[in-house]
Amino acid sequence: MGGSGARPTGDRKESDVVQSPVRSGFAVPSAPPQRNRRARWKDGRLVLGVLLVAITALAGAKLLSSADDTTAIWAADRDLPAGTKLTSEDLTTVRVRFTSSDAAGQYVAADANLQGLVMVRAVKAGEFVPRQAAVSQTDNDRTELPLAIATGRLPADTAAGDQVDVWVIPKDTTQPARKLWETVRVSQIDAVKGVAGGSARRQVLIGLDPADLPKLPAALTAMSAGEPVLVRRGR
Repeated sequence: MGGSGARPTGDRKESDVVQSPVRSGFAVPSAPPQRNRRARWKDGRLVLGVLLVAITALAGAKLLSSADDTTAIWAADRDLPAGTKLTSEDLTTVRVRFTSSDAAGQYVAADANLQGLVMVRAVKAGEFVPRQAAVSQTDNDRTELPLAIATGRLPADTAAGDQVDVWVIPKDTTQPARKLWETVRVSQIDAVKGVAGGSARRQVLIGLDPADLPKLPAALTAMSAGEPVLVRRGR
């Protein structure tokens, strides 16, 4: 009778039953490798950055190479009066971008030999030194002849250092023009001045070589009976 409150030993509460996980032959799928995807994306960005840097560097190098299209010439470091014997202490090097090689050739190059060069006209401080203003001592040692030239009988922009041919036009219109000297250098030229008769003239000094001096008497006679004309040679 005492078994009325007893429970069969074979019976268990549902909560007492420990259920084991069901095992199968297949593993649970793992998450995709997100880390590798991010790494590949970062690698792509790095490659793109390297390419951009390389392109920028190449473009910069090309720009710099084209920007260095300049010519080194001499400029006056101080005021240089006519007669100055040039030395490197009188000058400073500047780099200039010229439109053509002919334009660059109008000035004394920075690698030019200054030995024996003399200024035949004044050059201000900071001014580029024209080749025609810096001549050899031999060119400078010339006899200077003053000429009064009517403004219409020489180029308006004639300057010291220019090379000219000197002609004379006789007042007698039946006589032809004569060439007195060829390829002589203008040593100095002043501004336009008014003279008697209302005509404007310019005072021009030309340098004559010793070989030109024998022609001087006949040339003076011809100019007294005519008008001198200066024809400039190519600069």
